[in-house]
Amino acid sequence: MRRRIAIVVVLLLVAGGGYAAWRYLNPAADAKRLTLYGNIDVRQVDLAFKVAGRIEKLAVDEGDAVKQGQVMASLEKSYFDDDIRLEQARVAGLEATLLKLKNGSRPEEIAQARAGLAERKANQTNAQETYGRQSSLVRQEVTSRQNFDNAAMALRTAEAQVNSAQANLDLVLAGPRIEDIDAAQAALDAEKAQLLTMERKRTDADLMAPSDGIILTRAREAGAIVQPGETVFTLTLNSPVWVRAYVDERDLGRVRPGMAVAVHTDAGKSYKGTIGFISPLAEFTPKSVETPELRTDLVYRLRIIVGDADQGLRQGMPVTVVPEAAK
Repeated sequence: MRRRIAIVVVLLLVAGGGYAAWRYLNPAADAKRLTLYGNIDVRQVDLAFKVAGRIEKLAVDEGDAVKQGQVMASLEKSYFDDDIRLEQARVAGLEATLLKLKNGSRPEEIAQARAGLAERKANQTNAQETYGRQSSLVRQEVTSRQNFDNAAMALRTAEAQVNSAQANLDLVLAGPRIEDIDAAQAALDAEKAQLLTMERKRTDADLMAPSDGIILTRAREAGAIVQPGETVFTLTLNSPVWVRAYVDERDLGRVRPGMAVAVHTDAGKSYKGTIGFISPLAEFTPKSVETPELRTDLVYRLRIIVGDADQGLRQGMPVTVVPEAAK
């Protein structure tokens, strides 16, 4: 009897050791039995215009699928067009001013300045002759001192006018200063930058889809006045699709980033996924997760990326995650 008991004990020990060795050599066996629970987590984005205006049309509605770059809504563009035309006129005016400065004085302007100088010199010559006669007459006491003073004053005036005409001719010949040309160029560049801003605002009057997705919410209607950043649509992105799952502390060592998993829905569909993130912080089991363990257990959040997601996965949908066997 004792011998039989000893044999049974030995067999149990051998079986236990073999099972332990098999577990050690086949860690994927535990992974197959590990079951995680979570929910589908799809990214959403609130879409708004960058500029203020009145909504002219809305091209999509709730539930519609959109493609990246598709125009979903547009503002009235008449005000943007008016601003662009006004800025274009300002740019044209500054371009003409800059061209005028760069070209310098016209031949006609130079000729006019030379003629003005010649006229002033003729007046100066006449004033000198008058002054000479009055000087001789005043010495002979034939004319009054007043006439002599008037002649002297006229000569000084004529000489000053000649100097002024000469300076004007020098300026016309020299042309604009380089500082004036640089200032005109800077003013033109500023207006061109303003024109680009106006054109960009007109482009922003079209609200385009940033990515493929489905319209979840339509928050505004045609005719509404909206401000920049005011939500018009909420878009659910088609990718990436994640599963937010949780693993308890006891099973934390059985999962790792990059591990392949199978994602199962209650409808019986299965998807392939990869563990992409394991939170370094523990938290209490959230109420939205159904697990056989107590809800007060500490768990760690996992992010599982679903690679072959389709319309069968919806925001908040509960799923079951099963790690696959390691290869």
